[in-house]
Amino acid sequence: MALLPQILHSPHPRLTAAATAASPYPSPSRAFCRAPRHLHASASRTRGRGRGRGRLATAAAGASGPGPSSPEPYPPESDDGLVELPLFPLPLVLFPDATHALHIFEYRYRIMMHTVLQTDLRFGIVFAGNSGSAAEVGCVGEVVKHERLADDRFFLICKGQQRFRVARVVRTKPYLVAAVQWLEDRPPAEAPAPGEDAEALATDVEALMRDVIRIANRLNGKPEKEVGDLRRGLFPTPFSFYVGNTFEGAPREQQALLELEDTAARLRRERDTLRNTLNYLTAASAVKDAFPSSPSSG
Repeated sequence: MALLPQILHSPHPRLTAAATAASPYPSPSRAFCRAPRHLHASASRTRGRGRGRGRLATAAAGASGPGPSSPEPYPPESDDGLVELPLFPLPLVLFPDATHALHIFEYRYRIMMHTVLQTDLRFGIVFAGNSGSAAEVGCVGEVVKHERLADDRFFLICKGQQRFRVARVVRTKPYLVAAVQWLEDRPPAEAPAPGEDAEALATDVEALMRDVIRIANRLNGKPEKEVGDLRRGLFPTPFSFYVGNTFEGAPREQQALLELEDTAARLRRERDTLRNTLNYLTAASAVKDAFPSSPSSG
C-alpha cells in the first residue's frame, strides 16, 4: 500500500533490477555516508532466530568463471560484538517484516546469492541513492523464496529482519562485506507528555492513515468502502515500521525513519507526514469538487 505517491514521487518498482543499484565504490572509506537527516517455498528452513549469530559466508574474492567457488564461513560474531554481513546497495529501503521482490543478474551479486542460499539465507540491504554512496543504516533481508534461472540469474523474495549500522567495511571485492552492529529502539529516557506515548501516537497514525486512504480513493474515483484494521494488533514499534514501508516513492524519508532508534519519534514523524499528506489531498479533493471535469466530447 503506497500512501504518498501523489506528493513524493520517485520510481520504486516492486521488482528491483539488482544491477541498477550496484555502483562500484571508489574506496572502502567512501563506501558509506549518513543519509540526510532533513530529507526525508525456496527458503523455508528451520533455523535459529538469534540476533545475528547465524554463520554467514561468501565466495572467495578470486572466484572466476560462471559459478562461485566454495564458500568460506564468516565468524558469527567478533570480540567487539560486530557481525560480518554481505551487503547489497539498492535504491530502496527495507523495513523489518516488509517483503521485496528482487531480480539478481549482476555477476558479483549472483556470487553473493549462491553463498547466501548455501548458508543462513540472510544479507544486508542498504539504501544507495544516485550519488553512489550507501547509507550506513540498513536492514537484514532473509530469502523466503527464490528461483534460479538457467543463466544463473535469480528471482527472489526477501523479508526484512533486524536493522543494523555499518561499523566498518571489511572488503569490497567481489561484493561489499561489512562489520555491523544490530540496532534496537531504545525506551524513552523520561515519561512522555500526555498523548505523546508510543501507544497513543500509533492510534493517531492509524486514524490518519484511514483518512488518507479514504480521500485518496475518492480522488482516484474508487468506490467508498470501509477501511479495514490497519494495525492488525501490532505493537507500536512494528506498526511504525509497517507505516514507514507504505511511504513508497519517498526513499530518503523512509531511510530517515529506519535510522531512528525511538519508536515514539518515528511515529511522531509519520504522524506529521500523514497530516501534511491529508491536508494536500483534502485541498485537491475540494478543487476537484469545485471544478469537476467536463464530460469527454468523445
